[in-house]
Amino acid sequence: MSITRRRRKLKQLLEIDKLSVAFKTNKGSFTAIQDISLKIGVGETICLVGESGSGKSVTSKSVMRLIDYENGRISGGRIVLDGEDLTLLSQKELRALRGKKMAMVFQEPMAAFDPVFTIGSQIIEVIIQHNQGNREQAWERAVYLLKRVGIPEPEIRMNQYPGELSGGMLQRAMIAMALSCSPQLLIADEPTTALDVTIQAQILHLLQELKEEFNMSIVLITHDLGIAAEMADTIIVMYAGQIVEQASAQQLFDKPHHPYTRGLLRSITTMDSNRTARLFSIEGTIPHLSDMPSGCRFHPRCPFATERCAKDSPPLRLVNERLTACWYAEELVGLEDWVQDAAVVDTTANTNTYTDQGSSDEIGNQVSPGETLFEIKGLSKFYPIGKGTFSRSKSNIRAVDDVSFSIKKGETFGLVGESGSGKSTLGRVLLQLERATEGKVLFEGKELAKLSTKELQGARRDMQIIFQDPYGSVNPRWKVGDIIGEPYDIHDSFSKTEKRAKVEELLELVGLNRTMYDRFPHEFSGGQRQRIGIARAIALNPKFILADEAVSALDVSVQAQIVNLMQDLQKKLGLTYLFIAHGLNIVRHLSDRIGVMYLGKLVEIAPTDQLFQHPSHPYTKGLLSSIPSTDPTQKRAWIEIQGEIPSPANPPSGCRFHTRCPAATARCKEEQPELLQIREGHWAACHYPL
Repeated sequence: MSITRRRRKLKQLLEIDKLSVAFKTNKGSFTAIQDISLKIGVGETICLVGESGSGKSVTSKSVMRLIDYENGRISGGRIVLDGEDLTLLSQKELRALRGKKMAMVFQEPMAAFDPVFTIGSQIIEVIIQHNQGNREQAWERAVYLLKRVGIPEPEIRMNQYPGELSGGMLQRAMIAMALSCSPQLLIADEPTTALDVTIQAQILHLLQELKEEFNMSIVLITHDLGIAAEMADTIIVMYAGQIVEQASAQQLFDKPHHPYTRGLLRSITTMDSNRTARLFSIEGTIPHLSDMPSGCRFHPRCPFATERCAKDSPPLRLVNERLTACWYAEELVGLEDWVQDAAVVDTTANTNTYTDQGSSDEIGNQVSPGETLFEIKGLSKFYPIGKGTFSRSKSNIRAVDDVSFSIKKGETFGLVGESGSGKSTLGRVLLQLERATEGKVLFEGKELAKLSTKELQGARRDMQIIFQDPYGSVNPRWKVGDIIGEPYDIHDSFSKTEKRAKVEELLELVGLNRTMYDRFPHEFSGGQRQRIGIARAIALNPKFILADEAVSALDVSVQAQIVNLMQDLQKKLGLTYLFIAHGLNIVRHLSDRIGVMYLGKLVEIAPTDQLFQHPSHPYTKGLLSSIPSTDPTQKRAWIEIQGEIPSPANPPSGCRFHTRCPAATARCKEEQPELLQIREGHWAACHYPL
């Protein structure tokens, strides 16, 4: 059914017509979005997708008129909600509509709640402000909504402060607050980006249920095309402040009509992607508002661009029953290789540098021709917490509890698990950024905890880290050359000329220009900053790199560029990686073996393909089932992992996963399972492995 015919059947709730938004800055006024037009019917879900800087969030904030508080103004067009033009209303009139007719769920719930007021008081305030009942009725409705969004013990949560709730629970509370006055339109701006895959799956299913229950329309902003495939009726692709394609989810995934959409879809790593192939990525970066190209804004990055694309901007027009802004859409979709099947599975191939042909000899380890680089034996890290100001009795947060495994030279060992499972703590203890409470960490056979300060500094040449947020880990007042060259200042004594030459070589090695030496971090995009972080990490030619959520904050195409770069450097420099992430598809693509952590313990270790094809622990199976599918026609067989990860200060007895496991028995509650080998190279800590 065409996009136009389908829309006639829906009563229109929101209509945006030729909307343009400008922002005032110190350097003048910049147009952030231009001539945006879209419609959403009652009960419909529209997804806005595109890279960071494409204008998705600006579009959503414009509907709520929140841009007015950010030096933004609507410079053209209309926004009509249920027959009322929002562009003509005062802020006082808009406050009467926000929460009642339209509501928003933000990416960061801590920014939406006031930390000094309880959750309950803030939800009640919204209900009373919109005259939806007295205080007693508002309390009852708030409790009902918290219960409805899946928060246990809602009466207790009403009296808690935002800082006392986990990220997933706080996101649910924000959804409850958004629904408190039964709005007709719910805008969700990256509502699951910062959440684990299990909590993400719960939130998405919750939004689908609430949409049906409240007959709401949803505008969902996401850079995860798997979420768009699962949630959307219609997908709108934005680039550099303009809409470049609009189609139904099935139309878009079956045959994209714009080169940018095609590029985004080809950049996706799925459960079925060929691990032997390099990831596809769109070359270049999205242009800055102050430096928009002429003609089609995508033409500098488009492999099909012509002189006409550089001169003339294509209009958004109807092509094959969908809207697209490309001069050559009809010709391009007829090309033989236009729709390439990226999901070619070759489970026998292994392109990574590490291969393991040996037999098993101990937990999580295998005897192979490759030497062991890291050996971890019975490692624990506890953080003491006091029970009172004057009390001597202490309890511990058991962040890492009796973990044993090894990492071979040249391999990539992936580490996955929900937030709070102990992944990052384990990584920090490996690098001796934190001291272990118990156990041993051996690097090339040497126990790191027993090294002197001087010896440890020498060992640190060979152990480096790539951070999740490279901007937050550097001095913003330093030039890029000084940031990358800092390891030389600590470990070597090069002259300024020698240091500059080495840093410029590193810049080229990670795909940046030598001329960037004298620029500052804020002048770079997220992907470029991550390349700078990688350059600093490889400066001393280390043997081992810890990549802690190194690509999770990046757009899908930039993520693909960084993953390809990491693999290239591994082959060129013989690097060994510990890759920590919650994006399971990326972990699958990069890793030779994967360890799954839950509440401080390793619950499964296996070669990558074996783990994904035959998960043996119920937790691993639940994690894998939580990955969104990129096929709108196929609904995943979702195995819900109920609730959230318990507190590491008070872990459950027996198997720590038994409180959330659908297959738990009395034995699971009483007896802690050992990590045992269930097949060649495959270890699981479960009384009843799958």
